[in-house]
Amino acid sequence: MASSSLSSHSSSSNWTAKQNKMFEKALAIYDKDTPDRWHNVAKAVGGKTVEEVKRHYEILVEDLKQIESGKVPFPNYRTTGGSNKGNISDEEQRLKYLKLQ
Repeated sequence: MASSSLSSHSSSSNWTAKQNKMFEKALAIYDKDTPDRWHNVAKAVGGKTVEEVKRHYEILVEDLKQIESGKVPFPNYRTTGGSNKGNISDEEQRLKYLKLQ
């Protein structure tokens, strides 16, 4: 799976939350038709090479394929503040809400 391949990278390939956000924004700005796309994305992220940015994108695409194919289960998030009465999962709560509409 893509996440296991990510862990095998050197520490220079670790991505901070801020770098991930910059990466997402840069992908929105520099689409596939942009000349020197990966150079521009790497520059926007900062501290990453073109190769690291391309690899990060490949991992993202693979993760999306896994999610869209249903191979990654929907997470069962716990809510805080006691708003989730009766231990109903978030997914069940959303389905219940949709039925009310």
